[in-house]
Amino acid sequence: MANTRLRLIPEGIQNVFIKMVTPLINRFTKWGLSPNSFTLAGVIISCLAAVVFIMGYLRLGGILILLGGLCDMMDGSLARSAGKATRFGALFDSVLDRYSEFVMFFGVAAHFILTKDYQTSIVAFFALCGSIMVSYCRARAESLGFDSKLGIMQRPERIVLLGLGAIIHVLALKVVIWLIAILANFTALQRIRQAHKQDAGKFEQASETKAEHSDNNKHAVFK
Repeated sequence: MANTRLRLIPEGIQNVFIKMVTPLINRFTKWGLSPNSFTLAGVIISCLAAVVFIMGYLRLGGILILLGGLCDMMDGSLARSAGKATRFGALFDSVLDRYSEFVMFFGVAAHFILTKDYQTSIVAFFALCGSIMVSYCRARAESLGFDSKLGIMQRPERIVLLGLGAIIHVLALKVVIWLIAILANFTALQRIRQAHKQDAGKFEQASETKAEHSDNNKHAVFK
């Protein structure tokens, strides 16, 4: 599928960044640090970011969001590097990632409520809904045997854009919130459509196999 690679942040850029932090990950591996400790650090930093947003310090909040995202990226890399990747670790990471997004968008929405910008606070709610549904669609689809990893607004994009938007200016943050609200929900629909195509393809394949089997039986009868 041609659009499976369509993302705001290309995978090539992400791979370059991972290579840049690989020496740091190798150092953490030698120190025996637990991947789960980075997962916990990520959610704690996200909570601090929410508090900072509520206090009105947007740039500091943006920096904390990026730092929390870095922890989230490093926990998986550290787990694979140290040979500590487990199913529970993956579950633990996914659950805390969702809590991180909840508190992160709560802080953003609360900031705009306190500044009486109720429209942006409502849009932040829809951005949160889209963010959660992107993850849910993938988890549910994969539990049913579908491949559902595509999407233009995945978690790395949401973290980077939200952090940079807050650092640049409040207007940039508003634009980012609108983008996430629209594109995250669009990404959820993309994943539903991808699963539907796979299901339809399997149904057509099964129908063709059944038809071929029926034709073979007819030929056997008339021989």
